[in-house]
Amino acid sequence: MRPSLKAEDLVLVEAVSRHGSVGAAAKELLTTQPSASRRLAALERRLGIRLFERDTTGARPTPAGRELARRAVRLLADLDALPAQLAAAMQAPSLSLGTIQGLAPIVFTAARIELAGVTLQAEVEHGPTLIGRVHQGLLDAAIVTIADQAVLPHGLQVTGLGASPLVLVLPADTAPLAAVGRRALAGREVLYSSMDLAGGHLHAGLTGLGALPQPGPTIEATLRIARHRKVPAVVPDIAARWWDDRTDRLLPSPVPGKVVLSLVNRPPRPSHLAQVLPALTARILGVAEDARGRPELGVARR
Repeated sequence: MRPSLKAEDLVLVEAVSRHGSVGAAAKELLTTQPSASRRLAALERRLGIRLFERDTTGARPTPAGRELARRAVRLLADLDALPAQLAAAMQAPSLSLGTIQGLAPIVFTAARIELAGVTLQAEVEHGPTLIGRVHQGLLDAAIVTIADQAVLPHGLQVTGLGASPLVLVLPADTAPLAAVGRRALAGREVLYSSMDLAGGHLHAGLTGLGALPQPGPTIEATLRIARHRKVPAVVPDIAARWWDDRTDRLLPSPVPGKVVLSLVNRPPRPSHLAQVLPALTARILGVAEDARGRPELGVARR
């Protein structure tokens, strides 16, 4: 059986860590030092982890103790804020919406605009986790990129929002491509980030073209690293245009592919989300439509 933590455990650990003393923490918590010491020792036994080194000079947190105290601060703050959040939820329409890290700035910027007047509770997680939370009723909806690549729990409603093709980003001062066609990237380091489960396919495709593919940690980081190192990158067009640098050249990806965006929710769909879904979708997928003077995909920008 897993050891459990209670709110009073978090309060005690946070207070001892902040004061550096069990006695001072006990005084703040309106208890006695022996009682606080017994509770702390019992918690350490339950967890099987030493949280504090204690002697006559005070209590010093171990690495595990520091980590628990750090998390306790955030968790206790969330608990303190919860009553006000519950009251606010009763007074205004709200929507809990999740998406993946690569889409988060795009999706939540669009949602804040189109869902004005709705309290938006945003969550950023991996696609499978988001789908599970929607299925469990912990999220109203999620915008993900793996709905067409995974087996979804029964009963979920999936709506395709559109697709964004992969593009090849050539940062400024990148060495010219050595050739045209299939050998254009031969021997070249190419960063990539796909936003979905196609990373392995993309890696294999680039390898087959003679490139030296390297996965990027995130979409934004992939583009920043590519610009710094002056090497090509393959990413979805929607990301290349959001994290735009006007000195980049965009070309069709040498490995064909696209990222499919889908909305996942439990039926019925929240009414305030249903009302704005067309506009929300257009705003998400049209983050760079002509407003920045970009050419149509397939025509290089010079």
